[in-house]
Amino acid sequence: MSVLAATDQPTLEDFGTDVWWIVVIKVVGVFGVLVVMTLFAIVFERKVVARMQQRSGPNRVGPRGYLQSLADGLKLAFKEDVMPAMADKPVYFIAPVVATIPAFLAFSVIPLGPEVSIFGQQTPLQLIDAPIGVLIVLACSAMGVYGIVLGGWASGSTYPLLGGLRSAAQMVSYEIAMGLSIVAVFLYAGTMSTSEIVAAQAGGNELDFFGLTFQGPSWYAVLLPVSFVIYVIAVVGETNRAPFDLPEAESELVGGFHTEYSSLKFALFFLAEYVNMVTVSALAATLFLGGWRAPWPISVWDGANTGWWPLLWFAGKVVAALFVFIWLRGTLPRLRYDQFMRFGWKVLVPTALVWILAVATMRTVSREYDLSSGEVALYVGVPIAAVVLGVLLVASRRANRDTRIAALNAAAGSINPTEPEVLPPVRTAGARRRPAQRSGPARAEGGFPIPPMDLVVPPSPRLGDGEPVAAGSVVSTGRRSRPTPATEEPDA
Repeated sequence: MSVLAATDQPTLEDFGTDVWWIVVIKVVGVFGVLVVMTLFAIVFERKVVARMQQRSGPNRVGPRGYLQSLADGLKLAFKEDVMPAMADKPVYFIAPVVATIPAFLAFSVIPLGPEVSIFGQQTPLQLIDAPIGVLIVLACSAMGVYGIVLGGWASGSTYPLLGGLRSAAQMVSYEIAMGLSIVAVFLYAGTMSTSEIVAAQAGGNELDFFGLTFQGPSWYAVLLPVSFVIYVIAVVGETNRAPFDLPEAESELVGGFHTEYSSLKFALFFLAEYVNMVTVSALAATLFLGGWRAPWPISVWDGANTGWWPLLWFAGKVVAALFVFIWLRGTLPRLRYDQFMRFGWKVLVPTALVWILAVATMRTVSREYDLSSGEVALYVGVPIAAVVLGVLLVASRRANRDTRIAALNAAAGSINPTEPEVLPPVRTAGARRRPAQRSGPARAEGGFPIPPMDLVVPPSPRLGDGEPVAAGSVVSTGRRSRPTPATEEPDA
């Protein structure tokens, strides 16, 4: 019997036929799942990082500190809403909403389980699906960066603008690598529907090894390891998570694109980041880890993939993916911006293109010689993946050879220290200018990227409609203030 014809596997024909109250229940359920997973992810991250750093972490609010994220959300809701005086107020207000809404919409095509009964109505445990379901997730993730860019520009400050521009360049670079990594999954599954991709990973693959027939793996994380590795790296970069959190680098940009935000507006940016983490983790489980289907050896149980049990297996895979996000943050230092962009364009994108050619070749060989996809992937794809990953490792070590030697010499007390780039003294009558010739590498030659000191934020056209803003006015609460009496001294 075909997997798509099984009673527990929904197909595209099963969507769009639900009654209205079932749709409302699904919408509220997806929203509730994302909010609860966000609260869990915040506490989970603080607990795991605390354990890695040998400290206790949150342990005051609620039993064992498990209500700390809820307390943080309530605290942000009641904090004073401070708005910069130079901000474009409508854009400043709507930017967090633009960043948050696509993060919630992307989860609508994620399959959480098979067909279940809700108050006597049979319905798939998924809000909606389409023949291009995965592209909906990519489109929503691309739309979210508009909120970050608009928030950085509308703040009317230099460092938020730099953080927003960094995020836009980061999204463009790593969105390409992430999209290319998913192409191999489309070639193997033969569809872009999320529910059918889960079905394509069911049942395993019959493998023949020197006359011995056995059941091989069916997860695309095993059959397409290069795609899985590229996807994991790309989504960490796209969600602005450490070690790729360049748009909010505290050592360079104070706080990044949300430096001038507070209260609920900052909470929305915070919520969007964690919802994006949950969404890309759920997409990784769907595309590469079998979706809601139970892993081995739980899959040996006949009822493992029926009823509401698959929701538990899916949640376990998402939590495991979230742990990888937290693990990376607790162990790896932040990259320099030039290293980060060079890695995306010169390593991930070419590797993904070469891997797509290899996968297309494997698919052609399997059709021409009547071989199963699992046999070709195991006997041809895995060796090719090992060669590609080995070449990347050797190339990375050769590219970083000079840096490693310099670091070892510096640790051993080298007598030839690296000369830092020396900036000219600041001119009092004009902007700081760089000399025509200087010691140290230039930015185009791989030098450390620093923000320009003479950057001017483009002013909002709405500021010219009202009264001019005084030079000393930095922030305002958005409320009309009373004039300061002559007998009182203004605040410093």
